[in-house]
Formats: sequence, C-alpha cells, structure tokens
Amino acid sequence: MKIGIIGAGIAGIASSIRLAAAGHEVTVFEANAYPGGKLSVFTLEGYRFDAGPSLFTMPQYVEELFALCGERAEDHFRYVQVDTACHYFWEDGTRLRVPADPEQFAEEAQRVLGVPAEQVRRFLTHSAEKYALAGKIFLEKSLHRADTWLSKSVAKAMLRLPRFELFQTMHQAHQKAFSNEKMVQLFNRYATYNGSNPYKASGMLTIIPHFEHNIGVFYPEGGMHAITTSLYELSLRQGVKYQFSTPVTEIITEGGRVKGLRTDGESLHLLDKVVSNMDVYYTYKRLLPEEKHPEHILNQPKSTSALIFYWGVKREFPELGLHNIFFTEDYRAEFEALEAGRVVDDPTIYVNITSKLTSTDVPEGGGENWFILVNAPCHQGQDWSQVIPEIRKNTLQKLSRNLGVDVESLLVCEDILEPREIERRTSSHLGALYGYSSNTMMAAFLRHPNFSNRIEGLHFVGGSVHPGGGIPLCLLSAKITSELI
Repeated sequence: MKIGIIGAGIAGIASSIRLAAAGHEVTVFEANAYPGGKLSVFTLEGYRFDAGPSLFTMPQYVEELFALCGERAEDHFRYVQVDTACHYFWEDGTRLRVPADPEQFAEEAQRVLGVPAEQVRRFLTHSAEKYALAGKIFLEKSLHRADTWLSKSVAKAMLRLPRFELFQTMHQAHQKAFSNEKMVQLFNRYATYNGSNPYKASGMLTIIPHFEHNIGVFYPEGGMHAITTSLYELSLRQGVKYQFSTPVTEIITEGGRVKGLRTDGESLHLLDKVVSNMDVYYTYKRLLPEEKHPEHILNQPKSTSALIFYWGVKREFPELGLHNIFFTEDYRAEFEALEAGRVVDDPTIYVNITSKLTSTDVPEGGGENWFILVNAPCHQGQDWSQVIPEIRKNTLQKLSRNLGVDVESLLVCEDILEPREIERRTSSHLGALYGYSSNTMMAAFLRHPNFSNRIEGLHFVGGSVHPGGGIPLCLLSAKITSELI
C-alpha cells in the first residue's frame, strides 16, 4: 500500500518505521524544514538546548523499533540510566534527593521527610501492579475496538477494578497512601506529565510513577534530540521518503474513504491510507473542513501548555541535578489558576540541566544550560506580553531565594517558548502540549481513537489522540495504529 503520514513528529516517524518494515511504501509530509516536532534542538551562544521533552523513560519502546527492523539499537542509539531521578526543593528549606533506586528512595524519604519507608515501598509496588494488570490494555491497545474488551487480560483486570482507584482523584489516592503532605505533593506532580490536574484526574494515573521509579530515568547520548535523529535515520534505511517544508492543505476523500492528500494547495498525492500526526483538532478543522467533525471530542478541555525559559548560566550549581523541582507552597491554588487561564505568582518550577551529564552542552568556559518550565494554561487570549515578564521576574526571584544567589546576574543568554509559539511551530491547538486533559474518570475513553469511524483509511497518532502525550505514549500510538493498519 501507499501510505502518507502527515507530520514528522516522533509518532509520525515511529509510524513510518513500522509501516515501512511491514512492506508499505511510506511518505512523510512535514511543514517544518526538520523532523521531530516538539522533540527538537537548538544552540545559543555555545549552549545546547533540547527544545521540547526533557524526560526519557521506557526506552524499550525506542529499542523495539530497531529490533523490528532487524537492527541492534545500541549500534545507533545509546543512553545511560540516571542515578538520581530528581531533586526537590520546598520553600521552607526542605531538600530531597530522590535516588533512582526505589529502595534508596524509600530510605531517603524516611530520613528527610519522616515518611515511613514502607509507605513508599507499598505505593510503588501498587503502581507496578496496576501497570501490570491494566497498563498494556490502556496504553498498548485501542480502547475503541470490541476485540480489546473481549480479551482474557481485560476480564482479569475487571475482576480487580477497585485496585485501579478509578473513582478517586490522584490527590485522594496519594492522601490515602501517605501521611506526609510533601510526599503527597511530590506524587501529585505526575499529573503534569500529561497536562492534567491531580485534584481532578483519576487515581488510575498513579501508574505514572512506575515508569520513573520502578523502571528508571534515562538520558540519551547526544541529548533528547538523539531520539529524533536515530529514528529518523532508521526510517530512511527502511526506505521512508520525506517531503520537508511541505504543509498538507487537504485530505482528499471520496465515498467515505481516503483517496490521498494535497500539499501546498496544489500538488495531489494519491494514497491508500493516511496517518495524521497533526493535532486531531487541526486535522479536522484545516484538512477536512467539509467532513462531519466529532465535536464532542474536539471540544473537550485542553491540557496545560508551558512557558519555557532557556538560559545559559555562567557558573555551576553542585546542589542541582539533571532534573529539579522547586515547589510552590499552595499546589492546589496553582492548578485552580491554570484552569482559570492564568499562572500563579509563585509557581512550581521545573529545571532541567543536561550539562550535568555532558560538557559538550555548554561553551568551553563552562557553566550550565538551564531549561526552565513553568506550567501555563493553553492560549485563551491572555496578554502574554504582560504575563511573560511577570512570570520571568517571579521565576528568577524564586530560584534566587532557594539557591541563595542572584540568578539573573549569571545569565549569559536567553530564549523563550510560550503557548502561541508552541501552536505556531507544532500546530498544537491553543499550544496545549498534550492535546486534551485527563481530568475526568472517562478521559482515556474520550480521546480520539487511532482511526476514523467515518472515513475508511484515515488513522491518527500523536499526543492529541489515544493513548496520550509524552514520548512513550506517542511511540505507543504509532504501534497501535500500525497494528490496526
């Protein structure tokens, strides 16, 4: 079959590999001049920055793409496991280093926070059990096909339904598991991994810490962008063709099935199937304007976006690691503000510093490259020209206060990414990083399927459809879609 893929994001690239390996003729059409979508890279005055995703978990989903093509991943893509998962900073001066090893994490939580080590062990074991029972169902299969629900694994999972905490929020599940509010806050933050609110998202999402604490945190040699480059090169070896700087302007349908697509408003490409890695909202609104749209899906609440500062810093901070979280004092107020379309004055700040692992990410004179992420609402008409300077000022004050140094005086260079620019670069509707939020019990079932119910031959991958956003889930969306095809 001749298959066209709209978008060279990580899900589009992974789809192209799987489909080409199955013997199909695959062409990827990408509006940008480069592959990777959000998973891109840039350099500023000698400081190298991963522009998008900064956390790498579940590396097996990358490795299996190489295995599928009869290659050894380690010949083309290498990574290391990180010893420390994260450093946490609270305004009262509490500092917690979380080792990657679960047992060491439990012991450190008991030593620093007074949390009984057994509570941490029990929670992480429970998270692993939930993933073993239901993870492959919810994440590796289509939830919109009958054969998924008729399997023995689903029947087994249904018998243990109460263990999934579907009818509790993440926050309620964490309060039940921990007597310490700092530990509750620590695990609540995992809701942000798919742009959701822990005070509304289902307790089922407590499987997320399993990826990071039981399986591990990793970092690719050459940075996160190495995921893009290694898979892009693998796809080329499989015969995938790319047309960059070539925006798709229309998906052509006839008699309820895909016939091809049009690029630049003129060039017609006849195809047997089309896979859209474009945000599902814009796939319908821009490329299928005459077709009936699933408005009940497209109008769901969006996930959060982000305000990201890329800073070249001229000194090193030994108290910081690769991943660092500076918590706000009132976490609930922060999420209430995000849902109201604004950022609180004292937000939680995520700091990623890849130069902790490689000196090639900074100029010869040294220093560090800081990727500063502040959770922000998606674009809803806010005056970002006013919001950004205010959040920048508050972020610098918060970091300076916690680190005991004037951070602004150490800045060498700066770039900023905000919701409007995220939308422009990646066609993510309203700049929402993860498509739709998971703030209801049924959120997983309300995501758009990986196929169209109305248009035969049209499929979907990426963070705006099932199973969700983030590198591992985008790779799994490619797996689900390719198996359906």
